[in-house]
Amino acid sequence: MSSARVSRHARIRMVAAVATVCALSAALPAPRAVAADTPSHTETYRPQFHFTPQKNWMNDPNGLVYYKGEYHLFYQYNPNGNSWGDMSWGHAVSKDLVHWDELPLALSHDDEEMVFSGSAVVDWNNTTGFGTKKNPPMVAIYTSAYKDSGKQAQSLAYSTDRGRTWTKYQGNPVIDIGSKDFRDPKVQWYAPTRSWLMTVSLSAEHKVRFYSSKNLKDWDLLSEFGPTGATGGVWECPDLFPLAVDGDRNNVKWVLVVNINPGGIAGGSAAQYFVGDFDGKKFTADDKGTYTPPTGTVMQDFEGTDFGEWTTTGTAFGREPATGAVDGQGAVSGFEGKGLANSFHGGDGATGTLTSPAFTVDSPYLNFKIGGGRHPHEAGTVLNGTPPDGTVLADFEGGTYGDWTATGDAFGTAPATGTLPGQQGVSGFLGNGLVNTFLNGDSTTGTLTSPEFTLDKKHINFLIGGGNHPAGSSGPTVVQLVVDGQVVRSATGKDTEALNWASWDVSDLAGKKAQIKIVDDNTGGWGHLNVDHIVMSDTQAQRVSMETSVNLIVDGKVVRSATGADSETLDWASFDMRPYVGKKARIQVVDMNTGGWGHVLADRFTAAEKPAKSVLQRADWADYGKDYYAAVSWENAPGGRRYMIGWMNNWDYGGAIPTSPWRGAQSVPREMALRTVDGQIRLTSKPVGGLESLRNNRPAAASDITVKNTSRSLASRGAKGKALDIEATFSLEDADRFGLKVRTGAGGEETVIGYDTMTQELYVDRTRSGAGDFNSTFPGVQTAPLKAEDGKVKLRILVDWSSVEVFGGDGEAVITDQIFPDPSSTGVEVFAEGGTATLDHLQAWQLRSIWR
Repeated sequence: MSSARVSRHARIRMVAAVATVCALSAALPAPRAVAADTPSHTETYRPQFHFTPQKNWMNDPNGLVYYKGEYHLFYQYNPNGNSWGDMSWGHAVSKDLVHWDELPLALSHDDEEMVFSGSAVVDWNNTTGFGTKKNPPMVAIYTSAYKDSGKQAQSLAYSTDRGRTWTKYQGNPVIDIGSKDFRDPKVQWYAPTRSWLMTVSLSAEHKVRFYSSKNLKDWDLLSEFGPTGATGGVWECPDLFPLAVDGDRNNVKWVLVVNINPGGIAGGSAAQYFVGDFDGKKFTADDKGTYTPPTGTVMQDFEGTDFGEWTTTGTAFGREPATGAVDGQGAVSGFEGKGLANSFHGGDGATGTLTSPAFTVDSPYLNFKIGGGRHPHEAGTVLNGTPPDGTVLADFEGGTYGDWTATGDAFGTAPATGTLPGQQGVSGFLGNGLVNTFLNGDSTTGTLTSPEFTLDKKHINFLIGGGNHPAGSSGPTVVQLVVDGQVVRSATGKDTEALNWASWDVSDLAGKKAQIKIVDDNTGGWGHLNVDHIVMSDTQAQRVSMETSVNLIVDGKVVRSATGADSETLDWASFDMRPYVGKKARIQVVDMNTGGWGHVLADRFTAAEKPAKSVLQRADWADYGKDYYAAVSWENAPGGRRYMIGWMNNWDYGGAIPTSPWRGAQSVPREMALRTVDGQIRLTSKPVGGLESLRNNRPAAASDITVKNTSRSLASRGAKGKALDIEATFSLEDADRFGLKVRTGAGGEETVIGYDTMTQELYVDRTRSGAGDFNSTFPGVQTAPLKAEDGKVKLRILVDWSSVEVFGGDGEAVITDQIFPDPSSTGVEVFAEGGTATLDHLQAWQLRSIWR
């Protein structure tokens, strides 16, 4: 990795805000049980057939076990607020995996520990001695996240009343290796050795460990698996289970699920899996062979002694291609030949661009290798921004706050001059002073309020960084505009120490008296703000690029972009050039980031007929959407069935989605299977059968509808609604893309569920799905490989008030995405682009709510 240091503050954040993807809490009285007919759950974005708690934060599913007619769903829960914190185990039960009863809190955090993710088993033979053979205990195996040391170890709790009340084992922890990244035990009974088997993550090492025990208390290490496959983020919440291949019980393979964050196939969080064999001690993944990228015309391979006709700005790329790592950098690998573009010249603090000459696009794909930092291009940013002219309300340069008024202890007695002790490097501020509330760490709080001023210009611009805790969340970190005692504008950070411009249009408030209020009310991860250069202007400030990316520029605009994965190992990426064939284009390698991993690596730009595939694309994924994480399966399910469920969210923006008084939903439970697809054994899934009980009696139906280069509403066929179950089959003709649009309506809102005939991919486009401005990574298009069968594409689509789950083919391609459309957007349309497609058959059922 790069020489940029990871501070203690950064490590705490990675554990407490991201790596804690598997955590829980409790301190207030437990919530009451919520019956299925409770007249609530009618909020704008409240899922109607996905489990959500009545209120407060929820993330990973935990402790999935079937016992005495009930499917137990425990989950990471904060009973004290709508953001991550105070992690404990919430609890719900179901008889059919569809309707859920929310029960009181199960396992609570205490003064010493938070209760992170884990599993639950029924100790039928009472090997623990916690119950009796007549009344076997239910045992939870969870990760103790110790508050004083940050250490993570595995612990037990038990229940003898069907999981309603729990006792923590006095001998905890039962496994302690002294690690801060050792979590999420999945335990099962392994019959061949008559012992308990634990699968648990060494998260930062990208490894899974296997342990064995006779009594759940004393454990022996068996083996390790990894690193392999996708390793761009921490490995968490593993699961291991056997499945028959193609229903043949004489051909059983084992599936190892390893959830990863970030570095998922669609960005951020995702559920990766491996198929292989388990011999009671060791898991061995099937050999998938080596990868050879498509051949083509090499446009630039950086093998010369200079950049040739490519031009540079700044100092980051040096005067010539690098031959590997440069001074102060970790080992660089994965590039082709002897040379590459490397913007670490001068370290992460250097910036610059490397631009190709113009060329005419004449190939369908541009393949290249990329590495370095994960800082994507953000639309609307500029490479070089200048502060807007106007009235400076505060620049924090005078060594004092002047006539601004501070409360609490977060602001200290004077502005900061940059980075504070224990903090990652702060950048992007102007001059020598700024507001930085990391004084004594994230635990400090307070406010800083300006004197009153008159709004006499169109915009208020300011630089902001720090935590993403918007107004309305538990513990906001915000800059607010207060007029007549009311907050009329608000902005928060983006979980980065790099300040960037924010702007409020205040033209409608002209002539009014106002105050600026900077609020830090957060004591958790990223519980601070950085603010500088507040200026009132008639010009709106433009956000400055902080990307480390490779961009394709057509007609002066960035039309394709790729970024690194916080890795010094280069990997293949590909741009779809088909829309730009015949046009002039340029390739630009951009490093505008001065923080950690603030550099980019690039090599081997090749025009080709087919796209190259990255390690991520060559890995296997249980779901290709943005919102399926911490996926684990139920133990003891009747009939030996394997049901799986995932947290329907993403750590990239999980704390910012616009829901209240709850935040976080679970996917629908899915029945898993192994099938042979194109000669490869793949994990497939389908919605649990009980969901069909929610269908209304008369589905909307359509058949033999041919569309050409247009969209056609299916409202006349009765297809509309906010909660739908759709089955559709299409015939391939000559269209480039075709499919369905759901939740269409207000202001052009639509969620596009389509099939690309050239790439042979299923896709979901949520760029126009409604609210999405709470995070720059939320809008986008997710894709999954899917081959047509006999010239037809089959889809099963579940639409809820704030999500879509799309199952392609026989469940070999699945995409799960949250969406936040206007409630009035209820339309369904069929479409085709670039030719003709036929909707052979469609049935669309409106679904009843599980809460009423």
